[in-house]
Amino acid sequence: MKVFTRTRASVALAGTAAVVTAVFLVTPVHAGNTATGNGGSRSTERALTEDADGNFEVLEQADQYAEARTAPADSVDAGAFSAGYKAYKNLPVWGGSGAWTETTTKPYDSDAHNYRDPVWSNSGGGSQDVGGRMTALALDGPILYAGAADGGVWKKDGTNAWQPLTDDAPTLSVGALLVTSDHNLWVGTGEANTNSDSYSGTGVLLSVDQGATFQRVGGDELNNHTIGRLAYDNGYILAATSRGLFRHSASTVNGSWTDGSKAYALVQSASMFNHPKTDGGGTILQGVYASTGSFAGPWNKIAEWRNLANSGSALKAGKGYHPGVQAWYNQFLGVDPANPNHLFVGLEEVFETTDGGVSWRTAGPYWNFGLPCAANGLDNCPPTTHADQHAVVIGNGTVYVGDDGGVYKRGLNSTASFASQNDGLNTLQYYYVGAGKVSGGDALWGGLQDNGTSLLLPGASTMVSPFGGDGGDTLVDPHDGNKAVVEYVGLDMALTTNGGVSDGTPGSNAFREITPACGAFTYTPNPCDPNPRFIAPFEADPVNPTHWYAGGEFVWDNQGKGWDTSCGATSCDWKIVGDTGAGRSVTQIGAANGVWYAAWCGACNSGGFARGILTNVGGTVHQLALPSNVPNRFIQGLYVDPADANHVYVAFNGFSRRWTNTLSSGEGHVFETQDGGTTWTDISGNVPDIPADDIFVANGHLVLATDVGVLISGLHGGTWFRLGSGLPGASVNDIQLSPDGSYIIAATHGRGLWTIPTPS
Repeated sequence: MKVFTRTRASVALAGTAAVVTAVFLVTPVHAGNTATGNGGSRSTERALTEDADGNFEVLEQADQYAEARTAPADSVDAGAFSAGYKAYKNLPVWGGSGAWTETTTKPYDSDAHNYRDPVWSNSGGGSQDVGGRMTALALDGPILYAGAADGGVWKKDGTNAWQPLTDDAPTLSVGALLVTSDHNLWVGTGEANTNSDSYSGTGVLLSVDQGATFQRVGGDELNNHTIGRLAYDNGYILAATSRGLFRHSASTVNGSWTDGSKAYALVQSASMFNHPKTDGGGTILQGVYASTGSFAGPWNKIAEWRNLANSGSALKAGKGYHPGVQAWYNQFLGVDPANPNHLFVGLEEVFETTDGGVSWRTAGPYWNFGLPCAANGLDNCPPTTHADQHAVVIGNGTVYVGDDGGVYKRGLNSTASFASQNDGLNTLQYYYVGAGKVSGGDALWGGLQDNGTSLLLPGASTMVSPFGGDGGDTLVDPHDGNKAVVEYVGLDMALTTNGGVSDGTPGSNAFREITPACGAFTYTPNPCDPNPRFIAPFEADPVNPTHWYAGGEFVWDNQGKGWDTSCGATSCDWKIVGDTGAGRSVTQIGAANGVWYAAWCGACNSGGFARGILTNVGGTVHQLALPSNVPNRFIQGLYVDPADANHVYVAFNGFSRRWTNTLSSGEGHVFETQDGGTTWTDISGNVPDIPADDIFVANGHLVLATDVGVLISGLHGGTWFRLGSGLPGASVNDIQLSPDGSYIIAATHGRGLWTIPTPS
């Protein structure tokens, strides 16, 4: 989301424990996506391809998660999400459906030794056990609070385990945390990062009992906005929001900040953002500045990308990929309260100076690939933080940082490596999930935001990550969980038949690339797909499970090659069987018995938004003439009846025209056709007006995933219920049936994977 018409700066004041950020953002109901990811041992510059206008591809794709939830508008009314959540909570629970069980409770080891594919794995990078994106941190004596992107607020008291505090809150999106001197905990909801899977919030929450209970402070004025920082000043709580600076009385709060002796500012450059080839390219960091005495200056630059790159950075060797390349997304400043010359800077990596910026060291490299310590093997390198830094807090002789991989800590005056604090911090952000039978049970695979593709095997003590970077869609052989097709981004599919196992030596590849997309890494297919979504869909035909379909601008058919599917520069099993049209992209695809339906958008934003469904039903490829009662919104869910390919369900994302003020957006979220798309029936009934993400049939019931939970109804909808109890309020991006049909898997974008027995 390109909002950088002015400079954005983070400011820290030495001599206090405070870190204040000035945030200049314009955020719709859900804001933009961090498309970069790690990319394994692949060249990281691949994710930063420039288009003809000099804009980063990663930023061009940054709106896609948001667009799905706001289209055809570019924003929605402030009360939309709160109203939808309230309606969802007021629905009765389906009788006898029981409780959801959290599945991803094991540590997620990103460095597992047996999963080191030499091309696609990040194992050996040093990130240790990882969690989901962490956006805020706060300390209250021995208590550490952590705020997750869409995983809520968590508490760790000394050596005790992490515990979630806000699973039942209207939103689990956290942008800021503040603990005042009377031990009150203030929570600013709405993640203020400029990435597409940031959810807006519902205002500020307050706990006066260390997280046991919460109450909302104020009215609806901060609904549908994000909060970047909370601060206490002279009897007020100040909130830096996407709507401006707000304050509210904090009459129960005692004490105030003391003035510091030195100020620091981290500044990004609008010029370098708009012209990435300027000044060497590959960064938008203008610099880190220091001022002794006051904010009036003078300000002196103490760091820029060059000296940070030379301080041990893992990005030094990356062509066009220098420190600060994603300063639009990740940045923090933290000053040692006891030493004004001791400063931590968070960009993609963690940097540290103890002499006021005269010298620097990379305290938390992006990863260990390419560093001198790796010359004799990656395990000779010390562990490091995950990439992409967002939060910092200092106290009790310790510095804690929050990033795309969770929470890490280190002694404040130590030169040791940062240690993961993520075991039990179950905040993983899934896009998709798949399951297949293996010895002892089912293997669960899932694609994650910036944490690759996870694999959880029955009886294993940890989850592992066979595939690095951003994970996407996932296809697993239900009869053999060692066979999986996973996705990087942009439909970059890779296939494994051995469960992703590799020792990392040359030739020990566990995956082979099979994508027909133009962005393929190891070859350029011809023809190729120029316009897949950031997270692009692919599906197997349930009647003929070796027959796969994938969608970009084109609909691709693997000709039934199944696990023998291959693709390269000179030949490719994928063949084009449909064209949605120039500038369009498939948003979801479904098939049964050789009949396929591909939902598309293009334009996918408010500038001429359009959507449709391309299909071959009836024997010829054609666009369905969607009638006027079908919403003009993003089609996210699509299910084709395996017994009758004329029988199809679609689920619509976004909100109705009540909230978009766009008459063409339409009403309803679930529609059914029984004649191949000639006529459609709105079966939404009492479905809350909330974004819908996925739909399928299980045991004669319709199951619907939404941004607030999972619903269930009869085969023709109308009356809907909440499915089960105990599921946290994170967005459910994908739902799948287990290989034997006995349970349902929900992939949440912030609270990991959950399961529930399939209703009879």
